Amino acid sequence: MSMDNDISKIGPRADIEKMDSKIARFIDHTLLKPEATQEQVEKLCEEAKKFDFATVCVNPGYVSLAAGFLKSSNIGVCAVVGFPLGATTSNIKAIEAKEAINNGATEIDMVINIGALKSKNYKLLLNDIKEVRETTQGHILKTILETGLLTEDEIVKACQLAKEAGADFVKTSTGFGPGGATVKIVKLMHQTVGPNMKVKASGGIRTRRKAWAMIKAGASRIGTSSGVAIVTGK
Repeated sequence: MSMDNDISKIGPRADIEKMDSKIARFIDHTLLKPEATQEQVEKLCEEAKKFDFATVCVNPGYVSLAAGFLKSSNIGVCAVVGFPLGATTSNIKAIEAKEAINNGATEIDMVINIGALKSKNYKLLLNDIKEVRETTQGHILKTILETGLLTEDEIVKACQLAKEAGADFVKTSTGFGPGGATVKIVKLMHQTVGPNMKVKASGGIRTRRKAWAMIKAGASRIGTSSGVAIVTGK
């Protein structure tokens, strides 16, 4: 199922400020707090159905619950893997992704091996993404770079490797690291990956104005726990 129907129709010169009714389809409605309860995940799913968000984004332990609630809807279920540090082995990330898909996940957001990138061990980083890509064939794979920890050169290199590995998106942040999405970094990522790969902006996006700024900069998806506030303008 495609989550980007409306996104693909928006040209670079479009007046997207007039498209507030469609902004929900850019949003991964997110709840990744370690203390999140079943009741909160159920509420997340109800909000996703009410406002027609692209997906709900949850930790792997809640994928089955979310998938059950959203079974008869067009809302996807996004699961994070290797989260939030990216420091587990590639094999564990692949197993985690496979189990999430078996439990109903339609999309996977994996945290890359940030230490490998910092060490310039690009072969290890490439294989890290490739191993999860092999497990997630037929499903959307987003690679979380944690840009607040990286230089611009490192961001460019990580984007290039994610593209080479066959990922569908590069994503700015986990929301648990330093900083978050910025217009400058989203533009850099978008320019690096080109038109055939997408960018997800996440981290600190809490208002409609900021969400649209990220979309104008090149983001095709917004990861936020403030989805309801964004779509309602409250």
